[in-house]
Amino acid sequence: MNRSSKAAAAALTAAGILAGGWAAAGPASAVDGAAPPPRERVLWGSVTIPPGRDGIVEASGLPGPALGFGSSLTLTAPSGARATGVPLTTAGYRGEVAADGRTAAYTATSVESPWQTGTFPFVLAVPAEAVPGARLDGCVLRLADAEGAERASGGCQVTVGLPSPVLSRPESGVPLGYRPTASGTAYPGAQVTVSDQDGNEVCVDTAGADGAWSCAPGRDLPAGANRLQATATMNGVSASSEQIQISVGSSSAEASPVPAR
Repeated sequence: MNRSSKAAAAALTAAGILAGGWAAAGPASAVDGAAPPPRERVLWGSVTIPPGRDGIVEASGLPGPALGFGSSLTLTAPSGARATGVPLTTAGYRGEVAADGRTAAYTATSVESPWQTGTFPFVLAVPAEAVPGARLDGCVLRLADAEGAERASGGCQVTVGLPSPVLSRPESGVPLGYRPTASGTAYPGAQVTVSDQDGNEVCVDTAGADGAWSCAPGRDLPAGANRLQATATMNGVSASSEQIQISVGSSSAEASPVPAR
Protein backbone atom coordinates (compact mmCIF):
# COMPACT_ATOMS: atom_id res chain seq x y z
CA MET A 1 0.00 0.00 0.00
CA ASN A 2 1.42 3.39 -0.98
CA ARG A 3 1.19 6.01 1.71
CA SER A 4 2.62 9.51 2.05
CA SER A 5 3.45 10.92 5.45
CA LYS A 6 1.96 14.23 6.44
CA ALA A 7 4.69 16.73 7.30
CA ALA A 8 5.32 16.95 11.01
CA ALA A 9 2.86 14.14 11.77
CA ALA A 10 2.92 12.67 15.24
CA ALA A 11 5.66 10.06 15.61
CA LEU A 12 7.16 7.85 18.28
CA THR A 13 9.19 10.74 19.53
CA ALA A 14 8.02 14.29 20.05
CA ALA A 15 10.62 17.01 20.68
CA GLY A 16 10.29 20.35 22.54
CA ILE A 17 12.89 23.10 22.31
CA LEU A 18 13.60 25.00 25.52
CA ALA A 19 13.70 28.74 25.12
CA GLY A 20 17.03 29.71 26.67
CA GLY A 21 16.86 32.23 29.48
CA TRP A 22 18.79 33.38 32.52
CA ALA A 23 17.60 34.07 36.04
CA ALA A 24 19.09 34.50 39.46
CA ALA A 25 19.14 31.47 41.72
CA GLY A 26 15.75 30.70 43.22
CA PRO A 27 12.53 28.84 42.46
CA ALA A 28 11.38 28.74 38.85
CA SER A 29 8.30 30.79 38.09
CA ALA A 30 7.14 28.87 35.02
CA VAL A 31 7.43 25.19 35.93
CA ASP A 32 4.64 23.19 34.24
CA GLY A 33 2.81 26.31 33.16
CA ALA A 34 2.52 28.41 30.04
CA ALA A 35 5.65 29.83 28.44
CA PRO A 36 6.93 32.72 30.57
CA PRO A 37 7.09 36.23 29.10
CA PRO A 38 10.59 37.38 28.04
CA ARG A 39 11.10 39.39 31.22
CA GLU A 40 10.94 36.21 33.33
CA ARG A 41 14.20 34.95 31.78
CA VAL A 42 13.89 31.39 33.04
CA LEU A 43 14.63 28.05 31.39
CA TRP A 44 11.40 26.67 29.97
CA GLY A 45 10.17 24.21 27.37
CA SER A 46 7.35 21.86 26.40
CA VAL A 47 6.96 18.41 24.90
CA THR A 48 4.05 16.09 24.11
CA ILE A 49 4.65 12.35 24.49
CA PRO A 50 2.11 9.55 23.80
CA PRO A 51 1.49 6.90 26.49
CA GLY A 52 4.17 4.22 26.59
CA ARG A 53 6.55 6.24 24.40
CA ASP A 54 9.73 8.28 24.74
CA GLY A 55 10.13 11.95 23.89
CA ILE A 56 13.01 14.41 23.77
CA VAL A 57 13.16 17.83 25.39
CA GLU A 58 16.17 20.00 24.51
CA ALA A 59 17.89 22.92 26.23
CA SER A 60 19.29 25.21 23.53
CA GLY A 61 21.63 28.21 23.31
CA LEU A 62 21.69 29.20 26.98
CA PRO A 63 22.87 32.83 27.45
CA GLY A 64 24.38 34.41 30.53
CA PRO A 65 27.81 34.36 32.22
CA ALA A 66 30.21 31.70 30.95
CA LEU A 67 30.34 28.66 33.21
CA GLY A 68 33.38 26.44 32.85
CA PHE A 69 34.67 23.00 33.75
CA GLY A 70 32.47 21.13 36.24
CA SER A 71 29.32 23.17 35.66
CA SER A 72 26.17 21.10 35.07
CA LEU A 73 22.69 21.15 33.55
CA THR A 74 20.22 18.89 35.36
CA LEU A 75 16.66 17.85 34.51
CA THR A 76 14.32 16.44 37.16
CA ALA A 77 11.67 14.25 35.53
CA PRO A 78 8.00 15.12 36.08
CA SER A 79 5.78 12.99 38.27
CA GLY A 80 4.88 9.71 36.57
CA ALA A 81 7.66 9.93 33.97
CA ARG A 82 11.29 8.79 33.98
CA ALA A 83 14.47 10.22 32.52
CA THR A 84 15.96 7.47 30.37
CA GLY A 85 18.68 9.02 28.24
CA VAL A 86 21.20 11.79 27.64
CA PRO A 87 21.98 11.27 23.93
CA LEU A 88 24.29 14.25 23.34
CA THR A 89 27.45 13.09 21.51
CA THR A 90 29.33 16.42 21.43
CA ALA A 91 32.79 16.25 22.99
CA GLY A 92 33.31 18.14 26.24
CA TYR A 93 30.23 16.93 28.08
CA ARG A 94 29.46 13.88 30.21
CA GLY A 95 25.88 12.71 30.49
CA GLU A 96 24.43 10.65 33.33
CA VAL A 97 20.99 9.29 34.25
CA ALA A 98 20.14 8.44 37.86
CA ALA A 99 19.37 4.76 38.48
CA ASP A 100 15.81 5.58 39.55
CA GLY A 101 15.21 7.79 36.50
CA ARG A 102 14.32 10.81 38.60
CA THR A 103 17.12 13.00 37.21
CA ALA A 104 19.51 13.25 34.29
CA ALA A 105 22.40 15.67 33.87
CA TYR A 106 25.17 16.90 31.62
CA THR A 107 28.47 18.03 33.16
CA ALA A 108 31.06 20.15 31.35
CA THR A 109 34.35 18.22 31.20
CA SER A 110 36.61 20.23 28.91
CA VAL A 111 34.89 23.09 27.11
CA GLU A 112 35.81 26.63 28.10
CA SER A 113 32.37 28.28 27.78
CA PRO A 114 29.74 25.52 27.78
CA TRP A 115 25.93 25.80 27.55
CA GLN A 116 25.96 28.82 25.22
CA THR A 117 25.99 26.92 21.91
CA GLY A 118 24.37 23.71 20.73
CA THR A 119 21.43 21.83 22.23
CA PHE A 120 21.27 19.49 25.20
CA PRO A 121 18.68 16.69 24.78
CA PHE A 122 17.06 14.73 27.59
CA VAL A 123 14.93 11.64 26.92
CA LEU A 124 11.75 11.20 28.97
CA ALA A 125 9.56 8.08 29.07
CA VAL A 126 5.82 8.32 29.76
CA PRO A 127 4.10 5.21 31.21
CA ALA A 128 1.59 3.28 29.11
CA GLU A 129 -1.19 3.94 31.63
CA ALA A 130 -0.84 7.74 31.37
CA VAL A 131 -4.08 9.47 30.32
CA PRO A 132 -3.95 11.43 27.04
CA GLY A 133 -4.28 15.16 27.64
CA ALA A 134 -2.90 15.03 31.18
CA ARG A 135 -0.03 17.31 32.18
CA LEU A 136 2.72 15.73 34.25
CA ASP A 137 3.84 18.09 37.00
CA GLY A 138 7.30 18.60 38.44
CA CYS A 139 9.63 18.86 35.46
CA VAL A 140 12.54 21.07 36.61
CA LEU A 141 15.69 22.36 34.89
CA ARG A 142 18.69 23.60 36.85
CA LEU A 143 21.99 25.06 35.65
CA ALA A 144 24.73 25.12 38.31
CA ASP A 145 28.39 26.16 38.43
CA ALA A 146 31.24 23.86 39.43
CA GLU A 147 30.59 24.55 43.14
CA GLY A 148 26.95 23.52 42.80
CA ALA A 149 25.54 27.03 43.10
CA GLU A 150 22.41 27.48 41.01
CA ARG A 151 22.88 29.98 38.19
CA ALA A 152 19.61 29.47 36.30
CA SER A 153 16.44 27.46 36.82
CA GLY A 154 13.12 26.70 35.21
CA GLY A 155 10.89 23.86 34.12
CA CYS A 156 9.12 22.17 31.25
CA GLN A 157 5.53 21.32 30.46
CA VAL A 158 5.10 17.62 29.68
CA THR A 159 1.75 16.72 28.13
CA VAL A 160 0.57 13.15 27.52
CA GLY A 161 -0.27 12.89 23.83
CA LEU A 162 -2.04 10.34 21.62
CA PRO A 163 -0.50 7.56 19.55
CA SER A 164 -1.05 8.12 15.83
CA PRO A 165 -4.20 6.36 14.56
CA VAL A 166 -3.97 3.81 11.77
CA LEU A 167 -6.04 4.17 8.59
CA SER A 168 -6.06 0.65 7.14
CA ARG A 169 -9.04 0.89 4.76
CA PRO A 170 -9.68 1.72 1.98
CA GLU A 171 -6.60 0.34 0.25
CA SER A 172 -4.67 2.54 -2.12
CA GLY A 173 -4.88 1.61 -5.79
CA VAL A 174 -8.17 -0.28 -5.49
CA PRO A 175 -11.09 1.19 -7.52
CA LEU A 176 -13.57 2.76 -5.12
CA GLY A 177 -17.21 3.71 -5.12
CA TYR A 178 -18.37 7.15 -4.12
CA ARG A 179 -18.88 6.28 -0.43
CA PRO A 180 -15.97 4.00 0.53
CA THR A 181 -15.76 2.67 4.07
CA ALA A 182 -12.82 3.88 6.14
CA SER A 183 -11.56 1.85 9.09
CA GLY A 184 -8.54 1.28 11.29
CA THR A 185 -7.38 1.50 14.88
CA ALA A 186 -6.82 4.30 17.37
CA TYR A 187 -6.45 4.90 21.10
CA PRO A 188 -9.57 3.50 22.81
CA GLY A 189 -12.20 6.19 23.32
CA ALA A 190 -10.61 8.66 20.91
CA GLN A 191 -12.83 10.38 18.34
CA VAL A 192 -11.54 9.68 14.84
CA THR A 193 -12.27 12.08 11.98
CA VAL A 194 -11.45 11.12 8.40
CA SER A 195 -10.73 14.05 6.08
CA ASP A 196 -10.03 14.38 2.36
CA GLN A 197 -7.14 16.19 0.65
CA ASP A 198 -8.91 19.54 1.01
CA GLY A 199 -9.50 19.08 4.73
CA ASN A 200 -13.19 18.34 4.32
CA GLU A 201 -14.71 15.95 6.85
CA VAL A 202 -15.55 12.58 5.27
CA CYS A 203 -16.84 10.65 8.29
CA VAL A 204 -16.45 10.33 12.06
CA ASP A 205 -16.38 7.47 14.58
CA THR A 206 -15.20 6.74 18.12
CA ALA A 207 -12.60 4.04 18.70
CA GLY A 208 -13.96 1.14 20.74
CA ALA A 209 -12.41 -0.56 23.75
CA ASP A 210 -10.32 -2.65 21.35
CA GLY A 211 -9.23 0.45 19.44
CA ALA A 212 -11.21 -0.42 16.28
CA TRP A 213 -13.15 2.26 14.43
CA SER A 214 -15.05 2.36 11.14
CA CYS A 215 -17.18 4.88 9.25
CA ALA A 216 -18.55 5.69 5.79
CA PRO A 217 -19.27 9.03 4.11
CA GLY A 218 -22.80 10.39 4.42
CA ARG A 219 -22.56 11.78 0.89
CA ASP A 220 -20.64 10.98 -2.28
CA LEU A 221 -16.98 11.86 -2.52
CA PRO A 222 -15.92 13.79 -5.63
CA ALA A 223 -14.78 11.63 -8.53
CA GLY A 224 -11.08 11.31 -9.27
CA ALA A 225 -7.86 11.20 -7.29
CA ASN A 226 -8.02 12.11 -3.61
CA ARG A 227 -6.26 11.52 -0.31
CA LEU A 228 -7.71 10.41 3.02
CA GLN A 229 -6.27 10.91 6.48
CA ALA A 230 -7.54 9.99 9.96
CA THR A 231 -7.10 12.29 12.95
CA ALA A 232 -7.70 11.06 16.51
CA THR A 233 -8.69 13.55 19.23
CA MET A 234 -9.09 13.05 22.97
CA ASN A 235 -8.93 15.39 25.97
CA GLY A 236 -7.56 18.25 23.91
CA VAL A 237 -4.71 16.38 22.21
CA SER A 238 -4.66 14.92 18.72
CA ALA A 239 -2.58 12.85 16.31
CA SER A 240 -2.91 12.05 12.61
CA SER A 241 -2.36 8.96 10.51
CA GLU A 242 -0.42 8.69 7.30
CA GLN A 243 -2.35 9.68 4.20
CA ILE A 244 -3.82 7.16 1.75
CA GLN A 245 -3.98 7.90 -1.97
CA ILE A 246 -7.35 6.87 -3.42
CA SER A 247 -9.25 7.06 -6.71
CA VAL A 248 -13.02 7.48 -6.58
CA GLY A 249 -15.58 6.89 -9.28
CA SER A 250 -14.91 3.49 -10.88
CA SER A 251 -18.07 2.21 -12.53
CA SER A 252 -17.39 -1.25 -11.15
CA ALA A 253 -16.91 -0.13 -7.54
CA GLU A 254 -19.78 0.09 -5.13
CA ALA A 255 -20.06 1.63 -1.73
CA SER A 256 -18.98 -0.71 1.02
CA PRO A 257 -21.14 -1.12 4.12
CA VAL A 258 -19.72 -0.21 7.51
CA PRO A 259 -18.61 -3.54 9.08
CA ALA A 260 -20.08 -4.46 12.45
CA ARG A 261 -17.73 -4.47 15.41
